[in-house]
Amino acid sequence: MITGAQLRAARALLRWSAKETAKRSGVALTTVQRLEQEDGVPGGRSQTLLELQRALEAAGVEFVGTPDQAPGVRLVRVAKS
Repeated sequence: MITGAQLRAARALLRWSAKETAKRSGVALTTVQRLEQEDGVPGGRSQTLLELQRALEAAGVEFVGTPDQAPGVRLVRVAKS
């Protein structure tokens, strides 16, 4: 699972707006915004987090660590738009 802070950081690395993230992941904009504000692993459907994670990974973000130990993100490649 990924954390709200990782979601925010991943989006910042890609220079995606919350609206762009919602569009690319198929997750509602309000859901993206809500999940990003939560500390630790956001509550809600795990499928929603997986959809966000897949979209961000497809764009070149790698999620590192665990929610409890050194959670982070890094850009491993720049995806073609």
